[in-house]
Amino acid sequence: MTPSICYRSFRFLKCAFIIFSPNQNMFFPTNRIISLVFSVSVVLNLSALALAGNFNQDFDITWGDGRAKILNNGQLLTLSLDKTSGSGFRSKKQYLFGKIDMQLKLVPGNSAGTVTAYYLSSLGSAHDEIDFEFLGNLSGDPYILHTNVFTQGKGNREQQFYLWFDPTKDFHTYSVLWNPQSIIFFVDGTPIREFKNLESNGIPYPKSQPMWIYSSLWDAEDWATRGGLVKTDWSRAPFTASYQNFNAQACVWASNSSSCSANSNSSNNSWLTQSLDNSGQARIKWVQKNYMIYNYCTDTKRFPQGFPPECSLH
Repeated sequence: MTPSICYRSFRFLKCAFIIFSPNQNMFFPTNRIISLVFSVSVVLNLSALALAGNFNQDFDITWGDGRAKILNNGQLLTLSLDKTSGSGFRSKKQYLFGKIDMQLKLVPGNSAGTVTAYYLSSLGSAHDEIDFEFLGNLSGDPYILHTNVFTQGKGNREQQFYLWFDPTKDFHTYSVLWNPQSIIFFVDGTPIREFKNLESNGIPYPKSQPMWIYSSLWDAEDWATRGGLVKTDWSRAPFTASYQNFNAQACVWASNSSSCSANSNSSNNSWLTQSLDNSGQARIKWVQKNYMIYNYCTDTKRFPQGFPPECSLH
């Protein structure tokens, strides 16, 4: 099998083939808060958390003409794709830093040509963005998890992975930890990628633009599977991806201000200073050794004049 790397610049996609032999030794490795307000600091600490809710309260379906559905009293959301259209949704709130969790069950069977995107993004040509994208494949071939980080409108920081499980059989948790120190991508609690704040070295970092949470299921048969060689089999439509158990421990941005206290030391906000310990560093190395299939920081053909500066600093 010859997967492809596709990278995006302002939603424009470029593709090149890569060759990889996957490791076949798969490893399967609220309380409810009731509080009286005693002080302003308590109010700030509690309001800094956007706790788990339901999809009716937390998201708006933004496109798809009925192909996106919120079910089970707001506990389940499904997106569908057919030859006419895909579908998508967006969070009602904006966030400036947070720990975001979502459980997804991806399109099963022959999902070639489809992309399920789950990401945070601000708006405009100088936007910031943190991407999970799941590239569909032929039945029996693994999904490719595509990640990227945009800062001030510049992306080109792709890393791609195979997963160590079948993401279509059950729900799995995909998380982003975004705080002033770093952005960490997690799969079922296992860190797979870290993008550090290296502003002291002149590398932009997302820290001032609040972002919405987005997700969409769409047709990308011109590039998504083996560089577009494998097309979508529309006889299998509609394709459906499912979502549950959204949770956000996050600073909500509204009226040009953050819900987080600037000097909050609450244990509820521990994610604001969270980083990878030695165990986390070991786990990320394990994932990248065994399941990473593309890293922009090693692509000499793409960067013949030298790698982006963060590559030598991470």
